[in-house]
Amino acid sequence: MISHPSRHCTVELQALPSRIGQVRRIVSAHLRYWHLDPLIDRAALGVTELLTNVHRHARPDKLCTVELELLLERLTVSVRDHDPRLPVVEKMGDIAPLATEGRGLAMVAAMSESWGARPDGEQGKVVWFTLPTAAPSVAVPARVPALVERSARRLAEAASALDGVRPVRPVHAPAGSAVVG
Repeated sequence: MISHPSRHCTVELQALPSRIGQVRRIVSAHLRYWHLDPLIDRAALGVTELLTNVHRHARPDKLCTVELELLLERLTVSVRDHDPRLPVVEKMGDIAPLATEGRGLAMVAAMSESWGARPDGEQGKVVWFTLPTAAPSVAVPARVPALVERSARRLAEAASALDGVRPVRPVHAPAGSAVVG
């Protein structure tokens, strides 16, 4: 089931590998519809990691709900399942360098603004992460305006030095080839 309120989307599914790819495409399409294209890669990565955890670890079943919610300047992506056990984040030093698992929640933490997990009643949990929708403001260092002014002054000096100088037209030579024959 998919609901389509203006800033809310819910998808219920079995967390199977084939369904995870479908949900990733749904999330991407919904974010494009909301004009949040810059968030697509991070949201798709995060939802993939959370659904993969449901697939690998959730008991008694793999049934879960993915929810996208856009409030103010924040997108919240959450995955609700029926396993009451909260996830355990592995310390990066405890993971073997060539291990193929154990880094998912660390990746979610690294690419999101915030994340967490909470019990959902007595028989389930919700794991979520947030992404800011507004671009962070960039402070312009004090020296930048001075650099711009100095560059503009140099350009003006170069232009005045060229006053009265006629541009030279390039002479075109016939094309040559390095290949003999």
